Amino acid sequence: MERKLFTALQGEHATKLNDSLSKQGFRRSQNVLYRPSCADCSACLSARIRVADFTPTKGQRRTVRRNADLERRARAPWASEDQYELFRHYLDTRHADGGMADMDVFEFAAMIEETPIKSRVIEYAERGRDQTPGDEATGPLRAVCLTDVLDDGLSMVYSFYDPDRTKTSLGTYMILDHIQIAREAGLPYVYLGYWVPGSPKMDYKSKFSALEIYRAGNWTPLHGNEDYSAELHPLSTDPIAEQVAGITLPDTVGPNTT
Repeated sequence: MERKLFTALQGEHATKLNDSLSKQGFRRSQNVLYRPSCADCSACLSARIRVADFTPTKGQRRTVRRNADLERRARAPWASEDQYELFRHYLDTRHADGGMADMDVFEFAAMIEETPIKSRVIEYAERGRDQTPGDEATGPLRAVCLTDVLDDGLSMVYSFYDPDRTKTSLGTYMILDHIQIAREAGLPYVYLGYWVPGSPKMDYKSKFSALEIYRAGNWTPLHGNEDYSAELHPLSTDPIAEQVAGITLPDTVGPNTT
């Protein structure tokens, strides 16, 4: 039985609350902050990359080169038809049986636009045939990430991409580019959402160097050879979580699957 601890993100102190709780493993979904608080499992571990210590692998450097035809553009959090069309194609191809599969255009717009803090939509589009690097891209939209700007980093809230562009690893590329954005802005971290030990779908996050996970109340480096099996079925030691046993997110709050 899944259980979450959550709080409303609203009012004049919303930014400070988001900054503070993000550092304690919480994630944002529209105007709600939440973290898993299951009684018998702690497998969902919040993950972030230390930008200053990150070093790309050879494969990641190849990923950057393979996507050299894309131009990044940062926009205000406002949904567009192009974004929704790409979002639907991504879900129908990759997550047709997932929790977001039935989202319509209005729910998509709410996911993008309902944010009480500083957020940006980072789009990646192909340059036109006659364009050069740095030009405003006129080609097709290939990837999108809804990104929150925290006081200590960038939080990748939700991302999606063209599933037909299979050989360029767009998901990995967006993370690499966010590391570059954070580095240029002098921000120390890129928050990736949750990493789950042993989950094939989450394994890509462990491929990034300088990765930290929020474990037992502290951010600690992820060690590939360390045994994380204890996180799968430990006894609950979270007194706050025990007070909210049985609480689940309201239906209006969509899942965060970054």
